[in-house]
Amino acid sequence: MADSSCSHWFHAPFYLAAALAFALISLTTVNHTSPENSTPPLQSLALNVSQALRRHGGFGITASLIQISPDLFFPGHESTIFAIQDTAISNLSIPASEMRRLLRYHTASSSLTMADLVSKPPGFCLSENLVITKKNSKIGSITINHVLISHPDMFLQGPISVHGVLQPFPQIPPPQCLFPDQSPSDTPHRRIEWTKIIRFLSTKGFTSFAIGLNAEIDGILDEYKNLTSATIFAPPESHSAAAASPMMSKIVRIHIVPGRFSERDLLKAANSSLRTLVRGYKLKIERYSRTLEINGAGLISPDMFCHENFVVHAISEDFISDSLSISY
Repeated sequence: MADSSCSHWFHAPFYLAAALAFALISLTTVNHTSPENSTPPLQSLALNVSQALRRHGGFGITASLIQISPDLFFPGHESTIFAIQDTAISNLSIPASEMRRLLRYHTASSSLTMADLVSKPPGFCLSENLVITKKNSKIGSITINHVLISHPDMFLQGPISVHGVLQPFPQIPPPQCLFPDQSPSDTPHRRIEWTKIIRFLSTKGFTSFAIGLNAEIDGILDEYKNLTSATIFAPPESHSAAAASPMMSKIVRIHIVPGRFSERDLLKAANSSLRTLVRGYKLKIERYSRTLEINGAGLISPDMFCHENFVVHAISEDFISDSLSISY
């Protein structure tokens, strides 16, 4: 037992050095709010998170840093924190100035429990840099940027979720945060009934988009052979989607997201992004009170047409952007 009580004595200097270094960063970073000036609710929440991590054991460094600089871990109204285990942090060889960037890299600006994460498909982007790379629904395991979530749901309170990981997330190139054409699926492949979708759009006043989708569907099926679920954002009547032009394909495809995302799923994914069928083009999900906006377009009729492996939402305007001029 004596050996056990002294087993982590060599980490003590690092704990102190990390805390002091980060405190210095906190005080010298422009526009940073010091702990003394943070709002009491934020300080109280940070204390609760810190205590939970300490009770769990093995995450004392992150617990200390959350107390020193809570604003870093809670960038918005909601946050998911991926706490790095102490042994992994103590083995890092990075300057103190990089610690802030590293920790921000391990936060997402929406609160996602382990159940929420397991419900997402591989390839779902939690942020610009974090993506679900693998999941096993049967055992409830998830990897983010190829790192397993080893300690799920260590803290769940209000708008904050905290999960533990054994090592820092590696940086992955942004293109990997796109639709993986050949990604494995935990469920058997089921054919999306595109004919039903097109017929529904035609009868509900989305004729132009239905015409464009009908013209483009063969190309989509040829390119995305493993597309087994989809979310369609139906824009109001627009001749651009139905016009026979080189842009028509892209206009249709940016309104289709691989994976089935109901309104509830989109609410959980607020302040993150979704990949579209146009490579390099993602849709930003923003939440205002209880309303959702996708790339600035309002979700005016969510879950308009639901099926086991697809869902159709009506939006207030289309997603046409100058960035559609990029080639793919």
